[in-house]
Amino acid sequence: MATTAFLTDSTLCIGCKACEVACKEWNEVPADGFDWSGHSYDNTMHLGHSTWRHVKFVEMTTAFGVGGNSGAQITWEFSSDVCKHCENAGCLEACPTGSIVRTEFDTVYVQPDVCNGCGYCVVGCPFGVIDRRPTDGRAFKCTFCYDRQKAGLQPACATACPTGSILFGEIDDMRARADTRLGELRARGVEDAVIYDPRETSVGGIHAMFIVRGDPEAYNLPANPQVPTVYLRDGWRSAAMAAVALIAGTALAFAGRR
Repeated sequence: MATTAFLTDSTLCIGCKACEVACKEWNEVPADGFDWSGHSYDNTMHLGHSTWRHVKFVEMTTAFGVGGNSGAQITWEFSSDVCKHCENAGCLEACPTGSIVRTEFDTVYVQPDVCNGCGYCVVGCPFGVIDRRPTDGRAFKCTFCYDRQKAGLQPACATACPTGSILFGEIDDMRARADTRLGELRARGVEDAVIYDPRETSVGGIHAMFIVRGDPEAYNLPANPQVPTVYLRDGWRSAAMAAVALIAGTALAFAGRR
């Protein structure tokens, strides 16, 4: 099977939230976002157990170096966020039950009937995507419409997007299209457009890439995401050194008493 991926082009997103609605309808995700947040027109606020696609409303100012067609103006930028389906997935590494697996499409899938609600995956995700449902404690996130892919269909969000902001296909093709699109934007004078795909980090790249304007961190995309397990070696080394120091100190204490 081919490795599949999303390419979300935020320069084409109009904030319509059709992807959010399509995701909820197809996957029967519980409703949310009915409370007025006060943060622009973004009421769902972030990805979570009941929000698998989230359209961000990012109010950009000249401090970020962008401003729509005029660099001197404040503007809204929209970006449809989703689980990154990391090449090296922290949630998968942390799961002790085998609930989280990598599919034949190289995506990361949570089996809800196996999840025991331990929450290790939640702290293991470098993007803060996966979340536990409060009613039963189980973890949920985007499935990459695994059932639709098995039937030869595109994910519901990509099918519903009216502007072509969300593209779906083989990962190499998506990366090539991202490069092409970036060249088009630069030729039109959009010099601040960048591709977000952190392949140089321990995450090893993502299967949900983004084209954004300005600083990706303004879109809640971390500059240097890391799989938490990369810190284990330093942690164990520090623990070993502390244990050796404790043993040595104890031995010296007994030697001194003698």
